[in-house]
Amino acid sequence: MRQGARASPRKVAGGDGARQGLPARVLAVRLVAGVLSDARPLDHVLETSLARPEVGAMAPRDRALARRVAATVLRHLGQLDHVLEGFMRRELPADSGRLRPILLTSAAQMLLLGMPPHAVVNLAVELARRDRPARRFAKLTNAVLRRVAAQGRARLAQVDAVRLDVPAWLWQRWSGTYGEAQARRIAAASLAEAALDITVKSPAAAPALAERLGGVLLKTGSIRLPAHGRIQEMAGFTEGAWWVEDQAAALVVRAAGDLTAKSVADLCAAPGGKTAGLAVAGARVVAVDINCKRLLRLRENMSRLSLAAEVVHADATTWSPERTFDAVVLDAPCTGTGTLRRHPDILRLRRLEDVERMARLQQAMLGNAARLVRPGGLLIYSTCSLEPEEGEQQIAGFLAREPNFERAALTAGEIRAEPQWINAAGDVRTFPFHSVSQSAQQRPAADPAVLAGLDGFFIARLRRRA
Repeated sequence: MRQGARASPRKVAGGDGARQGLPARVLAVRLVAGVLSDARPLDHVLETSLARPEVGAMAPRDRALARRVAATVLRHLGQLDHVLEGFMRRELPADSGRLRPILLTSAAQMLLLGMPPHAVVNLAVELARRDRPARRFAKLTNAVLRRVAAQGRARLAQVDAVRLDVPAWLWQRWSGTYGEAQARRIAAASLAEAALDITVKSPAAAPALAERLGGVLLKTGSIRLPAHGRIQEMAGFTEGAWWVEDQAAALVVRAAGDLTAKSVADLCAAPGGKTAGLAVAGARVVAVDINCKRLLRLRENMSRLSLAAEVVHADATTWSPERTFDAVVLDAPCTGTGTLRRHPDILRLRRLEDVERMARLQQAMLGNAARLVRPGGLLIYSTCSLEPEEGEQQIAGFLAREPNFERAALTAGEIRAEPQWINAAGDVRTFPFHSVSQSAQQRPAADPAVLAGLDGFFIARLRRRA
């Protein structure tokens, strides 16, 4: 992004009108800066910000607006930078404070979220004036954003938006692995905002709960909510009737089959969605995670759901409980490239070298997990990554190193998946562009757009030879 507007700046009065809605914009700028400048995950920045009195006192809808604006910037950073650079002569100096996040969030509001340009520009000028390093660029902010409002959409219409928004290294990987046409489908779906999927504690209650929430009951058993507000205020949350979980992730527990009274180790368990699913399935669960803060969330979630599990603080690469389990579930840490719909900050935080780094960690975890499986028992491995090193290649390498294990191929019917979600080897491989089917238990049929999209997931089921 370059500094120096071509247009002559016009003075914009601040006024009370410009200050209305300012706190939400301040937070949006803080969130974008936290990701782009400080390289912190978006939700971590938001969580830290909530500790500030002025943010904690904000109305929930204002906090939601701030996150929506920030997420839009992170999804479409390439397009927004392209537009802004067209109206600037030089790069922004390093000492311009939060000027870049101010310009990005403002452009996103006008071009992508349809907010009134006059109000957005006024707020942006006020934001610049309140930021000491950016204060001297207030007139520049006004001039550039007026040009964006007048000509930005025309400039966007001339570009390949998908290619601009996806980092070059990731596009090259997807194109090389899946072909350019498939890569484009993956990218386009990944840049769309995700719906909210929930898993119901009592499957028999799912149809009534779906109707009560205004959601769609899916063939997989999940409920999809196309629009949602504060999760804590939704029907059934406080009573522990459900938990948030993308339907692709919900398939992991089903891959383990009948778990009644079986012992299961859930490695990398926090924040607890799979732990809850295992407990509901009747397993005796030991939930293991290295992150104390995330384990606290797991305990809170299990308490809200009135479900039981033994919780262990340990490193999954070395945990040695001196016992084996009927099943071990390893939902391994990964690059998360299958979850860009709900975590757009991954587009800006991940680097090419992260794929190899995460693959090495996964290999270490798989090696230790193998020692925890009893003869005849199952090892369920999953990641929310689209990278083959973290999925297909990881399992191929594991089977080559571990002759005592064999693949126990999955079928669509047994886990209530769509047939196209199962690859030729019998593993689950979902893509963000996949669609889902509505359950026959609910009528009328949902809008097809509501049924589009799920996380990109890989799941393999392995059996230790008896």
